[in-house]
Amino acid sequence: MEQLRQDDPPRIGDFVTLARLDAGGGRGAPERRYLARSADGGHTVVACLPAPGSDRARWAAEAQQAARLTQPGFWPVAQLGGTPAFPWYTSPYRPALPLPAVLAAYGGPLPEPLVRTLGGALAEALASAHVLGIVHGGVCPAGVLLTACGPLLGCFGATRAQLLAETSPAPDTGLETGCLAPERAAGGPADRAGDVYALGAVLAYAVTGHTVPERDEIPAGLRDLISACRSRDPQGRPEPARVLGELLPGAAYGGLAGATEPMSLPGRVVEALSRQSAEVLAAALPTHER
Repeated sequence: MEQLRQDDPPRIGDFVTLARLDAGGGRGAPERRYLARSADGGHTVVACLPAPGSDRARWAAEAQQAARLTQPGFWPVAQLGGTPAFPWYTSPYRPALPLPAVLAAYGGPLPEPLVRTLGGALAEALASAHVLGIVHGGVCPAGVLLTACGPLLGCFGATRAQLLAETSPAPDTGLETGCLAPERAAGGPADRAGDVYALGAVLAYAVTGHTVPERDEIPAGLRDLISACRSRDPQGRPEPARVLGELLPGAAYGGLAGATEPMSLPGRVVEALSRQSAEVLAAALPTHER
């Protein structure tokens, strides 16, 4: 969480903004995310806006598509609103830390067993979406939101393959460079192979703190898999189901993404989730609007 800044909206629809979800101004997140509460204090939500300078119409179209998704492992889009000049969506609040905040809470790169579990859940979510022809198109560290029950994919971009023209320029994605597959950076469409490339970048970030680490920075047990995900040849990248199998050999498919039971997390990460929850509960609505 981070205090609101001068240029942050005091209200988003019927909700009063309380704080930013992302620290550091949301660097690396392709949208602005706020913690907000209804004026009567009865409902707390995560409210999202397009990033400054982004295509608001396309962002709003992607939000509408994401609101139709029921796939496990995706951060839900519950309410859509706004105008063409100020579109927004909200999700019911649950304690969640963007992956960069997870590393900050832990004090550095995450241990390999945890990265395997997180990566397995993300791979399963992508596999279930890809079977239905859904491409996320926006996988990145800031788009991974860790809850007590595991990670969820936000910063949607879901179904982006159907929404983008093949000639859409890469800078419009809002993603950090390390998460863009070479073919996407060259202006190609978002596709399943691009999701796998970005998943490799997320795994690399989780285990090293960088989306584009040197090969020898990556632990030996993950080195070959991450390198394969980040292959410059789309045909050389593994399918998400194979990524899941290599990260968690013998894991039952269908039991990771969107889990409802708490997962084992380091104490410092649990503490950060608890602290955020307490701060949100204690946050008072402003007594006057700016």
